[in-house]
Amino acid sequence: MHKLFLTLALIVASGLAHAQSHDVQDDRGRTVSMPDTPERIVVLQEPLLGIPILELGLDIVGSYGRNDDGSSMLRVDFIKTVLGKDGADLGISGIGPLGNIDLEKLSALKPDLIIGGESDADKADILSSVAPVYLKNIRTPDITGFSTQQKLADLLGASDRFDALMADYKSQLDDVRAKLPEAPNGKTYLAVIIYDQINVVSNMSGVIQAIEDLGYRRADLQGSGKASGYGQGFAVPLSSEQFARLNPDILIIMNSYVSADRGQAAIRDRLNAIVPGWDRFLRPHKEGRVLYLDSVAVTTPTVASARHTLDAIEAWATSK
Repeated sequence: MHKLFLTLALIVASGLAHAQSHDVQDDRGRTVSMPDTPERIVVLQEPLLGIPILELGLDIVGSYGRNDDGSSMLRVDFIKTVLGKDGADLGISGIGPLGNIDLEKLSALKPDLIIGGESDADKADILSSVAPVYLKNIRTPDITGFSTQQKLADLLGASDRFDALMADYKSQLDDVRAKLPEAPNGKTYLAVIIYDQINVVSNMSGVIQAIEDLGYRRADLQGSGKASGYGQGFAVPLSSEQFARLNPDILIIMNSYVSADRGQAAIRDRLNAIVPGWDRFLRPHKEGRVLYLDSVAVTTPTVASARHTLDAIEAWATSK
């Protein structure tokens, strides 16, 4: 009988330990009772939340934009491109079709924490019937570089892992800086991404974190007196006339991440459609100061995206 009571006590204690939680305030000012050690996380924004969490070595059981078999519903697969991993192998399932979260599928995953962004605020109450919902700011003007990933690491108890990622990143940063054709101090850069028009990339991405950590500073838009990329959001529009006058020391050009082809040839073709003859008068292109990057690989707010950027800059520098 004593052994039976002891066994029952251990089972109860184990259950209580697993269920231990604490209250936190999310970025929308909501009080959320979340598990001390989340083990079954669902993300509602994969590129901006899921990728940072996965790089921290944490498990995700569900992600908006995934099929039931773990494959991506979109033309692009951020997990594969940024992290070199497969959603199915990681055991990640979908939570319904795009534009319509399936509460039954979500519940079947038995999540212990759901993490979303500002745009998910209208769904928070109903999703809270399944699991605690934490809303993280991911698009506000104060978001820069790795800040999202660092705050997620603090929230989820993965600060040590983030510190290890940063140590490796800083080592690569020093190696790449030493290979640059000229010291980057005082040199300028600009990064643009092509949607229906040309847009200047703001500072909430790995690509910007990497190039600024190297020592480059963002070029001013001619005639504006402001640093390019100012304003709210990931990217801000740039006129064709402004693009034609750009002359930073390094110009990074990317195709939209929804483009089927994000390679150099496709980027140049897209530019020709918007600014005919750009390659005849754009000085950075004529002088070999343009880097054509894969937007999917380098625009997440992760150390991984920054390191993809450093790889590309190193390849450019060693080819000079």
